[in-house]
Amino acid sequence: MTPAPPPGSLPRPLPAALAAWASGGPAPAYDLLADRADGTVVRCGDAVAKAHARDTDRQALERRLALAGHGALAGVLLPPLRTGTVGERPASLWPYGAPVDPERPDDAPWEEAARLLAALHRTPPAALPGPVPPMRGPAKVARALHRLAAAPHPDPEGALAVRAAARTLPDWARGRGSAPPGGALCHGDLHLGQLVRHPAPDGPWLLIDVDDLGLGTPAWDLARPAAWYAAGILAPAAWLRFLDAYRAAGGPAAGPPGTDPWPELDVTARALTVQTAALALAKAAHGQRPLDEAERLVLEACVRIAAVPTESQRRARP
Repeated sequence: MTPAPPPGSLPRPLPAALAAWASGGPAPAYDLLADRADGTVVRCGDAVAKAHARDTDRQALERRLALAGHGALAGVLLPPLRTGTVGERPASLWPYGAPVDPERPDDAPWEEAARLLAALHRTPPAALPGPVPPMRGPAKVARALHRLAAAPHPDPEGALAVRAAARTLPDWARGRGSAPPGGALCHGDLHLGQLVRHPAPDGPWLLIDVDDLGLGTPAWDLARPAAWYAAGILAPAAWLRFLDAYRAAGGPAAGPPGTDPWPELDVTARALTVQTAALALAKAAHGQRPLDEAERLVLEACVRIAAVPTESQRRARP
């Protein structure tokens, strides 16, 4: 736990300023949970405060935060306590929830995550306060590719494989155009770190982190576990638990039980594979380190993706 800085030590670092905003007074002791360009997060007792990215679309964020507190999504999304500004950055305050235990992977709440996604995807957009912003998942693919392009001396063969895999994607899936019409309310960045129990320690599971929430292709929210399964990172049993629970809860993004889910999941799973591999190569280049095993598996998946002709390439052949 980080102690409060001494009185008069200005300018106050962002985490301390965030803790002071959360407490409504002098900065208390706090736990720094994250400090990245896309968000700084501190825990102060029973509350968690987040300073969102400096370049956040504030109007869209306000709409997303309003959705998180809307009654139509009670029991699905953790609602915020209040919002504000800290250090010229938009900020939000949330009740603390107990996260997934990374030391107990066999207890990962895949079924609960699936049921929450199904409930989110089934929520009629007309029941929500509008307008609802677009889901930001594809924009994160574009940002990952840009980060790879700006990285210092990434592995050249790996970078070529990632770019080749990216070229198999339709424009919308890499943030270059509008998503297909229609869509559902999507989380936009689903992984196990986006679930907490509230009230802690054993309340019901809820989804957190609404920075990417919006209308889009619901298969996007299944894409990361699907990509991990295809790459050999997620065990088949865990993938099937997730998929079966999603379908049993009426989720619309993977077809009915007993059918092949990949026609609906293929594009989004490829997109998340590209995003993950691009970020892995960029981080490895910045850290001047080799890829770890999971990163290597994702990169190998990009090599396989790039080797399979796309539908447009097949049609163009004589």
